[in-house]
Amino acid sequence: MSNEILLPNYEKSILNLITSVLKKYDVESDYSELNELKEIINKEYNNVVMLILDGMGENVLSYNSPNGIFEKNKVCDITSVFPSTTTAAMTTYYSGKPPIETGWIAWTQYFKEYGKYVNVLAEEDDLSGEMLKQKDLKIADIIGYKPIYEKILEKNKDVQVCEIMPEYCRKKTKLTISANNIDEVCYEISTICSCNKKKNFVFAYCDNPDGILHKTGCHSPETKEFIRMAENRVEQLIDELRGTNTLLIISADHGHNDIKEKISIMDLPEIEDCLIMPPSLEARAISFNVKEDRKQDFENEFSKRFKDTYILYTKEDFIKSGLMGNGKQHRKIDDFIGNYVAIAVSDTIIALENYSNMERKRKSEKKSTHCGLTRNEMLVPVIAFEI
Repeated sequence: MSNEILLPNYEKSILNLITSVLKKYDVESDYSELNELKEIINKEYNNVVMLILDGMGENVLSYNSPNGIFEKNKVCDITSVFPSTTTAAMTTYYSGKPPIETGWIAWTQYFKEYGKYVNVLAEEDDLSGEMLKQKDLKIADIIGYKPIYEKILEKNKDVQVCEIMPEYCRKKTKLTISANNIDEVCYEISTICSCNKKKNFVFAYCDNPDGILHKTGCHSPETKEFIRMAENRVEQLIDELRGTNTLLIISADHGHNDIKEKISIMDLPEIEDCLIMPPSLEARAISFNVKEDRKQDFENEFSKRFKDTYILYTKEDFIKSGLMGNGKQHRKIDDFIGNYVAIAVSDTIIALENYSNMERKRKSEKKSTHCGLTRNEMLVPVIAFEI
């Protein structure tokens, strides 16, 4: 059921998956391990590799390759964090903390330090598309965190740690190796684990099938081709790693849900007129800053149009809900979240367009997307190969 609601389960989520890795390397965490992985991960390995395939939700995998090696080696399904989007989820992987603690929530967040809406992963002005200037205060100075790599290295002097990510990613360190597609990612994994006599922890990120899913949808020939190709390349990687005593864990940051209806915020003047400033975050998890004297109007108009497709929370109820986790709230959360939050639970999206960015945003129309609370967006597989 594509529109079945699924809440994040912070006892069985990507947060618990990365906690399992941290605890393997004796790194303390406030969060519990993933029970289903304990027996496997607690064995001794020369290499532990985590490969994240962006957007490969359980529904994408089971539809496009129900009998492939990924499904056959699946340990369990887990939830993403909320919001179910790369900004929040990958930061959970990189930090070992939920979004409530990191402050990395969604694609576009308002920073009063800049007086701008910022696309946080790209570090660009959402309205103009221009990169933040080097002289500007850096995102990491405002919502920085200690990455898992540092934590693992502090406790394990005999372990070599590295990350693999696309060349365009701005969040690079001296531990980063660039790889721009699944073939290059697997090549780098093979090289590290086959040629290095040290113990290794490798964290690898591939930006597909997410990009393909956005363009073509969950059930397209292009999506199926990528999943099958990724399985073939991983099968080749397994052959290359025979005898290296490697644990390869494959998962995703979030899933995807196909879109049937798109409504522009610009076409909703009765809602737009209630706002102090443009909405932010993402089309399926929207932050609204509503004028104090228009709150009832906003609630009435929003319910009239979206009562079956979005859940509307007040800010207080949203934070108390625990959807972003139950850790210590980051000091910037209050700035990033308006006095209302609307979350998609259907195949409808509200496009956060305005006259400054409309032309640029409409060039990248999406057939499938994420960030809401449907099962398709929230559920991801955990796959393991002991090599």
